[in-house]
Amino acid sequence: MSLDISPLIPTGRQVIQAYRGGAFRIAQIDYAGPVLVLPERTSLWSAPAFTDLALSDFDAIRGPDAVVQVLLLGCGDKMLLPSAALRKACKDVGIVIEPMDTGAACRTFNVLMGEDRRVAAALFPAS
Repeated sequence: MSLDISPLIPTGRQVIQAYRGGAFRIAQIDYAGPVLVLPERTSLWSAPAFTDLALSDFDAIRGPDAVVQVLLLGCGDKMLLPSAALRKACKDVGIVIEPMDTGAACRTFNVLMGEDRRVAAALFPAS
């Protein structure tokens, strides 16, 4: 007997399929460099240096049609701590920011998106 335990992903959702060598494969499309991923769309991200991140760097995932509760911050090969100013700015607008290495952020995004959570991922490439 065999059971299919793969989650049912609604049509049109962004599934992160692969990450390596500075690139991502998301919903059958390849992206080189940093990306912002929402359940319904993915876009290239003109990210500054990690230490210079500010709330305005996430404007593309905010707004009336992109209400995000959890922002997964894929920091690259290892988890880094965002500045206190960024953490406070996110908290002030109701976003929980969760920094982690990019691999963990990709896997966590897929799980939360599959649960129909309002999640976004801001991903720096991993090597």
